[in-house]
Amino acid sequence: MTDTAPQRRMKRPPTILDVAAHAGVSRGTVSRVLQGGHNVSPASQEAVHAAIRKLGYVVNRAARSLVTQRAGSVAFLLSEPQERFFEDPNFTTLLRGCTTALAEHDLPLILITAGTEAERRRIAPFLSAHHVDGVLLVSSHRGNPMIGHLRQANLPFVCCGKPLGERDAVSYVAANDREGARAMVRYLLESGRKRVATIAGPRDTPGGLERLDGYREMLAEHGIAHDQRLVAVGDYSRASGEACMEQLLTSAPDIDAVFVASDLMADGALTAIERAGLRVPDDIAVGGFDDSPAATAARPPLTTIRQPWNRISEMMVRQLLAQIDGEGPATVILPTELVVRESA
Repeated sequence: MTDTAPQRRMKRPPTILDVAAHAGVSRGTVSRVLQGGHNVSPASQEAVHAAIRKLGYVVNRAARSLVTQRAGSVAFLLSEPQERFFEDPNFTTLLRGCTTALAEHDLPLILITAGTEAERRRIAPFLSAHHVDGVLLVSSHRGNPMIGHLRQANLPFVCCGKPLGERDAVSYVAANDREGARAMVRYLLESGRKRVATIAGPRDTPGGLERLDGYREMLAEHGIAHDQRLVAVGDYSRASGEACMEQLLTSAPDIDAVFVASDLMADGALTAIERAGLRVPDDIAVGGFDDSPAATAARPPLTTIRQPWNRISEMMVRQLLAQIDGEGPATVILPTELVVRESA
């Protein structure tokens, strides 16, 4: 027996024409709103957004890409070993901030790690084919090969931190590392500490260089001669902070404070100090840098220098979108802030 009951038809998804009709505007106006709202009155923008919410319209990214010649996505490219992404909370904080900033522009973020030469070779064709519209490049080691590749691919990019050794203009957003270091060392000295050591970051990174310079400058301003025994160099990992602190306790056992160039290394330093039978801050005050989740999780919680991660994320995204729209490179340096807790 044949079923003669009418078949239920699947409801088709709303189209851009449906949105235009519901909002009482032209298809072109809807298209301009979806591409950023240029040359569209506030009233028309509101009418289009209301229609989109009412109808449940979802942008067809593939179709839009054919029209705009854009991929409709951005890459967060971490040019560091993958294990650093999972150990260092700064990277996840930055990733979350960039994702939030891009969501306001309806743009998804693609996470790519390329800490080895093999990984860089694998992602090169993907980037050269412009499967993303731009790159947020996270890693500022001197001579980062990804910068040259992105230039060759003619792909817009913005660096987190000042890239070292670059002769041509490069867009970047950075915190004021030198002034942050100066503020921490000033605080330690004005708190009565006499022998302030430092655990610096890698010397092929702007943070490693600028924070060490700030440390040295502040000592000089207080009439304290530079003593190389008070300087150890780590790699921003917790393990390196622990090893560097052990080195300092051996080379300069009379130190009463240490400025550490990252919270993660400072947390490692706390472990070494405790193992040596010393107390923080009674015997040795410890100051970090970043105000990452590692600072509040440390025991005792770290006095540190706060980097404005939300502002850094916002400005990186803003600069990248401006480049995608045809603007040239630009740089932004943001202020830091001293945060006092129990470690110093």
